[in-house]
Amino acid sequence: MNYNHLLLIFLFATFFATAQQSMEPGFELLETGKFEKAETFFLEYLNTDPNNKTAQICYGRAVGLSGEPIKANKHFASMLQQYPADFEIQINYNESFLWAGRYIEARPLYKKLVEAYPESFEAVLGYANTFSNLREYDKALQWVDKALTLQPGNASAKTSRKYTLLGKASELIAAQDYTAAKKLFQLIFNDFPEDKDTLLNLANMYLITKDIKSAKAIYQRYAAATNDTITALNGIALAEHIMEKDKNALATATLSMDRIHAGTSPELRERTNERYVQALIWNRKFKRARLAIAALDDSYEGLSWLLALKATFGMYTANFKNSLAHYHTILARDSTSFDGNLGQANALFALDRIVPAYKAAFKTLEVYNNQQDALGFLEKLNAQYNPSIEEHAAYTFDNGNNVALYSITTVDVPFSAKFRTTLSYQYRTTENTVTNNKADAHVVIAGIEYKLAPRVHLKTVFGLNNARFVEEMYTQPVLDIRLKTQPYRLQNLELGYQREVQNFNADLIEREIVMNHYGLNYNLATNFNLGWYTQLMRTEQTDNNSRNLLFTSLYYNILRKPALKMGLNYQYIGFADQVPTIYFSPEDYRAVEVFGDLRGKIWEKTSYIASAATGYQKVEKDPKTTIFRAEASLMQQFSKRLVGSLYGKYSNIASATASGFEFTEIGFKLKWLFTKEPIFYAKLTR
Repeated sequence: MNYNHLLLIFLFATFFATAQQSMEPGFELLETGKFEKAETFFLEYLNTDPNNKTAQICYGRAVGLSGEPIKANKHFASMLQQYPADFEIQINYNESFLWAGRYIEARPLYKKLVEAYPESFEAVLGYANTFSNLREYDKALQWVDKALTLQPGNASAKTSRKYTLLGKASELIAAQDYTAAKKLFQLIFNDFPEDKDTLLNLANMYLITKDIKSAKAIYQRYAAATNDTITALNGIALAEHIMEKDKNALATATLSMDRIHAGTSPELRERTNERYVQALIWNRKFKRARLAIAALDDSYEGLSWLLALKATFGMYTANFKNSLAHYHTILARDSTSFDGNLGQANALFALDRIVPAYKAAFKTLEVYNNQQDALGFLEKLNAQYNPSIEEHAAYTFDNGNNVALYSITTVDVPFSAKFRTTLSYQYRTTENTVTNNKADAHVVIAGIEYKLAPRVHLKTVFGLNNARFVEEMYTQPVLDIRLKTQPYRLQNLELGYQREVQNFNADLIEREIVMNHYGLNYNLATNFNLGWYTQLMRTEQTDNNSRNLLFTSLYYNILRKPALKMGLNYQYIGFADQVPTIYFSPEDYRAVEVFGDLRGKIWEKTSYIASAATGYQKVEKDPKTTIFRAEASLMQQFSKRLVGSLYGKYSNIASATASGFEFTEIGFKLKWLFTKEPIFYAKLTR
């Protein structure tokens, strides 16, 4: 810590008689923080009086405090050769290590100094500041208390204690000991009532714990205590965003922008512009955000905070490569940048570069120990790559008197970020309660999924379907091959082939109809909330029939949180041969429906999905009939590794049996991540 003022008083008093007239302007420059001018002043003074020790010390301090600590360190080292036992030179020499960030080297020097001068306030406080910079906060506080014993109420010592307490509070927050951190903030308020740094740190703690009401109250206190409503509004805008009230966040950020005036500091002006553009992005007002960023380029082009804004814009608009380039530029300037490190991790994850994403998250945690956002990112990654077992069980019935009970048990084991395997067992028993026709099906499949390249995945599943009915049985191979890609930004394309056995009801199982599906799924998203999904499928069956299917959906995302999507669906099905007495096989079937889909949270760990669609269907030349389908699901996260859901769905859209049928299904799903970390996690941390 800089206690420049204290040392200047000492120097001024010591050398007043000889330096009063000539060096007083230089003392004033040092005391007011005009270090470059002070350096020039004392350099010129030394040209006329090169042996003046006071001028030499002041010159060394000016050099170090103006941004050249190494040069200052060498200067004081040279002076110590001339004055080996001089206390003032020694203490300035020690402090030059603190200016240079060489805290480990400073520690033994201060230790030696306080042993030689135990009553020296400057030495004791310097030792305390050394421990504080080394993040040894408990020792730092002990030595600050000793300094205050030597000089009770000293402002420099109290300031040192403040920053030490802030550092220790930051560690406690990282360890999630929020109660203890709050007590330390209160200790600071005892010395500095309504201190602005402490208020901002306290507000940030409330944001981390999502105690938004308390955070907003602290920002209001900050505005009242500092007469700085702009900073307070910037903080409140962030709080509104965390509360998922992005419209309020934009309104608050706009108000903050309106408060900027000619006297607003450049730093605060930058932070306010940054928050305003962030709020535009949160609200997906991308055109306005793009224009605002372009305007900022005129004044702040190339600055790291503006690069971070551009990167955020890219993340929201799915331009992940552009975002990654900006994060790389930020890190090239400052390898410890939080925005750069965690932003890079998120961009790499979005680009499906999983191992580099992990390593970027680890780097973030090296710099910011236990940082909650980085830990949350790792949890998200692990949830996708932890080995898991999932149980899915359901009961179905329809108005054709068919009932079925089935269960599917699936084990998923990712061996690396590129390669994963699955093993699944499905049991289905179905019965017609009128004809008493019964059938069972047992399906065992094993699959592998391999990432050929980022965002290019090949999945292959092979297995056997064993069907049993009355006293007969058969076994058929099943196969599913899919290539999943993201050919362009905001686009997903899936090509696939599937061989499966018809198992909708007992009659169809008994007929041993094998279906070979050749399909294409394509989804196009946009940055203006409109999306388009299309499925094309050609099916060749072993009963020599074939089917063409087209399903297309145009949808619009109305809300983000909760997520509300509405749209229009169109479906066409055409069979080559019509065998209505066996299964629904029209030559021409068309359906049009409007739908809505709502997804959100009830509580932090409880979420829901509800969807419904209605419209009409037309089978060949038959009259149009109304269709309706609905589905609802309630999901509960019991722990970080265990999640379950209950669901139910109903449909009267034509299906494998006939037009005019009604189908209902109720069931549950339970998924458990049976390891704490992915199998390959240990290799990543080496």
